[in-house]
Amino acid sequence: MANPLKDTEIEELLEDLDGWSFGNDKISKSFKLSDFKEALSFLVRVGFEAEDQGHHPEIFNVYNNVKISLQTHDAGDKVTQKDIDLAKAIERI
Repeated sequence: MANPLKDTEIEELLEDLDGWSFGNDKISKSFKLSDFKEALSFLVRVGFEAEDQGHHPEIFNVYNNVKISLQTHDAGDKVTQKDIDLAKAIERI
């Protein structure tokens, strides 16, 4: 089981993740893509990365807007290093 990070640790780690924010025990970012096709392609790539890491995000999509939120369920729905690692991987996409 992953250990929850302290709020100060999360805020510090997010300094290196442009556009990600912390609130309600999760880290989140909204992405605006060129159109629905591009958003769907992005979601598929995120899905493959999440599956590879065995860690699955909460995703909302409307047309070209995608919002991704991360928290670790087996750590009491808190943010852990697993969330930070997946956010970094999403940024590389």
